[in-house]
Amino acid sequence: MIEDTMTLLSLLGRIMRYFLLRPETLFLLCISLALWSYFFHTDEVKTIVKSSRDAVNMVKGKVAEMMQNDRLGGLNVLDAEFSKTWDFKNNNVAVYSIQGRRDHMEDRFEVLTDITNKSHPSIFGIFDGHGGEAAADYVKAHLPESLRQQLLSYEREKRESVSSYLSILEQRILAVDRDMVDKLSANHDEAGTTCLVALLSDRELTVANVGDSRGVLCDKDGNAVALSHDHKPYQLKERKRIKRAGGFISFNGSWRVQGILAMSRSLGDYPLKNLNVVIPDPDVLTFDLDKLQPEFMILASDGLWDAFSNEEAVRFVRERLDEPHYGAKSIVLQSFYRGCPDNITVMVVKFKSGPVGSKAEE
Repeated sequence: MIEDTMTLLSLLGRIMRYFLLRPETLFLLCISLALWSYFFHTDEVKTIVKSSRDAVNMVKGKVAEMMQNDRLGGLNVLDAEFSKTWDFKNNNVAVYSIQGRRDHMEDRFEVLTDITNKSHPSIFGIFDGHGGEAAADYVKAHLPESLRQQLLSYEREKRESVSSYLSILEQRILAVDRDMVDKLSANHDEAGTTCLVALLSDRELTVANVGDSRGVLCDKDGNAVALSHDHKPYQLKERKRIKRAGGFISFNGSWRVQGILAMSRSLGDYPLKNLNVVIPDPDVLTFDLDKLQPEFMILASDGLWDAFSNEEAVRFVRERLDEPHYGAKSIVLQSFYRGCPDNITVMVVKFKSGPVGSKAEE
């Protein structure tokens, strides 16, 4: 019985090998299946072919539309796809800001200049929110104006005051963070934001930074001068501080505090603030404008710095200072085309050339 079974299997194997698996047999089988599909399933085949053609035509049309808009130098495609695209231009400062590939727009910016009394410093701010818009909105609404009021008081009482722009910036940022944490925690709102603020007076530039928004200046020789330093969890100083507080950092696409936040300092973020692993303390730096004789400065959210180094950004903008937005619009779009996945906000402040008397162009 077993031998008969083996003989039968052997015979079937020979038939498969010498007849069914021959190239000409397989070819005829494929032709037969194709003809059968056509004659007995004509409607389904036509539907598949039509759908494929429609898809191809749709893609071709979209590509043609994008190429046409690009040739015209317009932003029509971006405007249609991004619910929030902001631009601002006033005297010496220009800002361009896009939502980009994010689902929500959480970047904010502010510019406060005193036209009637130019001895008062101008205030420029970039606030890159995360976990919602509430923190960036709060800081935009409260910090610049409270700074302006404090600076006005300082100017009136300058001879008697022991304050400075540096101390005023630090005190105001910490005070706004305390107020905001109290308010947001009461509503269980865990939003946070970076804070990059520059005070520009006649001969001095003072920059405060919390988080990973960044400022860079172009000096008289075209060199990039860092105005701030990012607060990242992997930095030795920040890592040691987080460890002392009982926290940790872990890698999840980027280094994150408690596996959550990709920066080690911020405003808001009350759950991490309560653990003391994230702090609001700003780094504040002061720059002598007479010495640097700057051409311009760039203040931007980290969407720009994901695509450009400081030196690349300075070179790119320097070649486009004659554009309506002083190169801010061009560098934002270039960052997007390079694949930046984030909101992108860039502020360019243009200075007069030559030695200062050079505050900024009025």
